[in-house]
Amino acid sequence: MLLAVCTTTETKEEARTIARAAVEAGLAACVHMEDITSIYMWQGKVNEGCEVRLTMKTEADAYPALEALIQRLHSYDLPAIYAFEVVKGSAAYLEWVREQVTVRK
Repeated sequence: MLLAVCTTTETKEEARTIARAAVEAGLAACVHMEDITSIYMWQGKVNEGCEVRLTMKTEADAYPALEALIQRLHSYDLPAIYAFEVVKGSAAYLEWVREQVTVRK
């Protein structure tokens, strides 16, 4: 099963560090980085700020190691890390993702 794993960071530099580490470790085939604005509750206050969202394409078997890598490199006390199952996609692209991710059953 393939997943799209998401997290957000405060800076592009941190996002780039996490993205490169994930791809270099074979835990993600590709990472998209997008500038976003987030509104969220933290420590009893509503906050608003700019963040960078990372969307990482990977295999479900690689998720535990990918989550651990994100946790290790992330500066937030409580980083958002969540995944969506990829239920449809072009066969050639999905196969490419599988070939890039080195964690196997």
